[in-house]
Amino acid sequence: MNATKLRRLEACQVPEFVRIAVDQDTLDQAAKIVKAVKERGLEALSEIAAQVGDLDPLGKLIYSSNELQAAYASLTVDQQGLLERTAEKIRRFASAQRESLAEISISVPGGLAGQRITPLRRAGCYAPGGRFPLPSSVLMTAVTARTAGVETVWVASPRPAQITLAAAHVAQADYLLAAGGAQAIAAMAYGANPVPACDVVVGPGNCWVTAAKQLVAGQVAIDMLAGPSELVVVADATADPGLIAADLLAQAEHDPQAICILISLDQALPDRVDIELEAQLSDLPTRATAAKALANGFCLVVENVDQAVEVCDQLAPEHLELCCQDSQKVSQQLTNYGAVFIGASGAEVFGDYGIGPNHVLPTGGTARFSGGLSVLNFLKVTTWLRIDQPQQAGQFAADAAALARLEGLEAHARAAERRKP
Repeated sequence: MNATKLRRLEACQVPEFVRIAVDQDTLDQAAKIVKAVKERGLEALSEIAAQVGDLDPLGKLIYSSNELQAAYASLTVDQQGLLERTAEKIRRFASAQRESLAEISISVPGGLAGQRITPLRRAGCYAPGGRFPLPSSVLMTAVTARTAGVETVWVASPRPAQITLAAAHVAQADYLLAAGGAQAIAAMAYGANPVPACDVVVGPGNCWVTAAKQLVAGQVAIDMLAGPSELVVVADATADPGLIAADLLAQAEHDPQAICILISLDQALPDRVDIELEAQLSDLPTRATAAKALANGFCLVVENVDQAVEVCDQLAPEHLELCCQDSQKVSQQLTNYGAVFIGASGAEVFGDYGIGPNHVLPTGGTARFSGGLSVLNFLKVTTWLRIDQPQQAGQFAADAAALARLEGLEAHARAAERRKP
């Protein structure tokens, strides 16, 4: 098949393309790495990082805040300004998210009950660095953690470039761990002195990162399973095929395992997009990667918007772009996606590079039940109860005792009855 031509599918063929987040073989291999780091800590982490080429040319594993600051100082003024502006946009959106959350207090018999919202103490923020340095992911994760009020922030990224180190400084990270893959996730989850065991580990990554996050979930909080990039574009006859091709390629160049899908409401549009893909791929520096990723995707012509919505919700893609008439109305019909980009001007690439909302998003169909990274991932809600007037809680104490006896828990019942006035 021509690498620049999206394969054509029928709606009934779509389910076979719904991917599990991580395949079993990768999980099994990642489990060995996670186990080694959990049991042998820094020794195993250093060995694995050296074997897979995580370290920079100097072989440095951990960077201090002073070294991150020095990397920032080495940048041009324009580069510094770019990082600062991007961080501020991310911070502004995250701050608004935080302000939307409220502590509450309500009346209960004899007193008050409520909830508190407190930040987690330590966060591990992963940023990919295998093919390209991704300072944007450093900012997306660490800035959001700091905005939530996290006390200690570690960033992990393999083979960190100066721009990656500088981004960690701008994001106010405390340290950067020059390691990637399952070994970095394990170190931040279980600790590998001086890397502490974190309360939450977040960030996008390849299949090894995603597998490790799945393995450590429960021992440590994770944001989501955010693996190879996904994009679904819903378009009609009014859409610009050149823009669609550009957006598909922007995601395809991330990873050979990325998946790009066009859902067309127009019979002629797919052929026009194929022509644009071929033209734009011809001089794309990342052509080899993008062409492989395009082969993972497909094009589907649907009869109407309702069918497009049904397919989108079935796929539950990471990114969903709407390039059609009444895009706003269509967006309100959709429920399963990591982030939706409404209208041709709302380019997905703007989301990638910090216009506001976070670009760390669920993949592999997990957008059915998970949203993107936000301050919520770095906060916990705890509840409290205070009884100031026990004489007013008599009926509740009696009810609690009665329920306890229905469950066969006599000690519970007696403890409640001791509170009866």
